[in-house]
Amino acid sequence: MSLRIASYNTHKCVGTDGQRDPERVLSVINALSADVVALQEVDLRLGERPAALPAKLIEAETDFRPADLPRTGPESLGWHGQTVLVRRGTRILETEGIALPGLEPRGALRLTLARSGADPFVLIAAHLGLRRTDRRAQWARIARELGRDGPGPALAIGDFNEWSSKRGFEALTGLDIHAPGATYPSRAPLGRLDRLVTTPGLRVLRMGVFDSPLARRASDHLPIWADVEGLQV
Repeated sequence: MSLRIASYNTHKCVGTDGQRDPERVLSVINALSADVVALQEVDLRLGERPAALPAKLIEAETDFRPADLPRTGPESLGWHGQTVLVRRGTRILETEGIALPGLEPRGALRLTLARSGADPFVLIAAHLGLRRTDRRAQWARIARELGRDGPGPALAIGDFNEWSSKRGFEALTGLDIHAPGATYPSRAPLGRLDRLVTTPGLRVLRMGVFDSPLARRASDHLPIWADVEGLQV
């Protein structure tokens, strides 16, 4: 059996047409048919960083719930602009916010999840920095977190902001890096900025970029998805 993991940079719900429309972002999320979705840029950038993607709308329009994670401000949905949506029926055993090194404030989310009757696995959702020097340090921290609980199943997913297919991932020796395809900019994708990293023992059966006319309007990134085997018994 496999689990579908997805990631989507929502660009604060502002589309390529300049319109802020959280409902069409949720339509794209629903179309992914995922079990777990890591989201980036779910909050506005100024002030107390209120949610750009309202939690009440998620509850009304989807079968997901946001994980109970640290939040940047009282009106934020995310922490460092990130949250993780979990489909009802998936247990959330532990959650943690991780501060990442670098010139600009960045963070990752660490969750321990399990489906009914299945062993738990670790998911790290991240939105990495714009400078490769910072990203290298951030990957070193994430690699430690992926192995923190020993050899159990773990993966990292998100907007990694890395244009290169070879440079910047030096800390991930022994791990598998998957780039489903070009995701940015969404109107004419060139960069494979959104990726997945898995530990030994996990197998990506299928993966892809969700590309549709609506997805090209809803955000400046297209979402990625991957069907991962080894996360369930």
